[in-house]
Amino acid sequence: MTARSLDAWLAYLERLHPVAIDMGLDRVRLVAERLGASRPAPRVVTVTGTNGKGSTCSFLAALLTSQGLKVGVYSSPHLLRYNERVVIDGQPVSDDALCQAFEAVERARGEVSLTYFEMGTLAAFWLFERAALDVAVLEVGLGGRLDAVNLIDADVAVVTNIGLDHAEWLGDTRESVAREKAGIFRPGRPAICGDRMPPATLVEAACEVGATLLQRGADFDCCVSQDTWHWHGLDAQGAAVELAGLRLPSLPVENAALALQAFFSLGFDIGAIPANAALSAARMTGRLDRRVVTWRGKRLQVLLDVGHNPHAAEFLARELTRRPVSGRRLGVFGLLADKDLSGILDALLGHVDAWAVAPLPTPRTRSSEQLQQALAQRGALVEACGSIGQALEQQCEQATEDDELLVFGSFYCVAEGLDWMQRLT
Repeated sequence: MTARSLDAWLAYLERLHPVAIDMGLDRVRLVAERLGASRPAPRVVTVTGTNGKGSTCSFLAALLTSQGLKVGVYSSPHLLRYNERVVIDGQPVSDDALCQAFEAVERARGEVSLTYFEMGTLAAFWLFERAALDVAVLEVGLGGRLDAVNLIDADVAVVTNIGLDHAEWLGDTRESVAREKAGIFRPGRPAICGDRMPPATLVEAACEVGATLLQRGADFDCCVSQDTWHWHGLDAQGAAVELAGLRLPSLPVENAALALQAFFSLGFDIGAIPANAALSAARMTGRLDRRVVTWRGKRLQVLLDVGHNPHAAEFLARELTRRPVSGRRLGVFGLLADKDLSGILDALLGHVDAWAVAPLPTPRTRSSEQLQQALAQRGALVEACGSIGQALEQQCEQATEDDELLVFGSFYCVAEGLDWMQRLT
């Protein structure tokens, strides 16, 4: 049989299961047992939440790597290459490694049908086990309780925050969402929550399972003062720990605070100086991602952000307020049809001076006409374009070097923006 390329494997995975999302662990657990994928690393951290999962994983990986540990990170979705989902020691795994992993999962599954995400999760576990990791950091794809990542009993479980998203699978209340996300908690293990006011269902779930719940604002927290911040929390024995004079990172400081608590809960220790170096080095493509492009002789500032729900939009709005620009902010915006358009626009309307909207390269997109109408009804200056690339060209045409281009609204939107930027070089 001719070996498949990675592109061929991914195309095969997309049509392998009749539906893209099929919540439940029975099928994937059976294949994991056949595969022998019992535990990807001696220590495992599982991260869920409505927003901030990726940056929390990036911060935690940076802290762990600073201690000389071998770290694997599994995350989703990817922006440009599938390899971004499986990272070992800071580097995406190769096409060949992924193909070998998919072949192993394919042999093990036999007659069992798996989704694209389930196949990818088992492939990541298979690769991590063979890499002899010290720690695996696993980002939940959707929810928690029934997500394929939840096959693994995590040593530390992290819930970044609780908001409304994916209502068709998680329910349309914060209480139902919290219950699903608390499904990653384990008896006697730390369960760290970054939401200052989590629904009672999350606290109840921690009590029911016997997890040790650590809540932001009660057991750990951060305090920001101009360009520095202070963190306090608990170590693995429950003793108080403090780190002062930390520099503000490029990613959300709230998620750095979560990562620090997870790091200490694993039993590791770190001082302020090495913590500063590690957290400052953490980066995440497409999340508060600032870049400079040269377009027809103009050096233009670009900010890319994958925020695609009201909670993420509110956070982005706060960051835009904290980091003003001398000129205008010119928005490039695309959104999926199942996302809360009104909630996102309400959060960001006053922070964008002119909008260029476009459809995304997926059948799930909102049309540019829908986006234009919603913004025009709110009195915004808006232009409808045929693609994200055309929207970027439109905004670059009118931008000065004092302006900032804000590309946001969806992973698809940011991916199209990154692809356009790569073609400029």
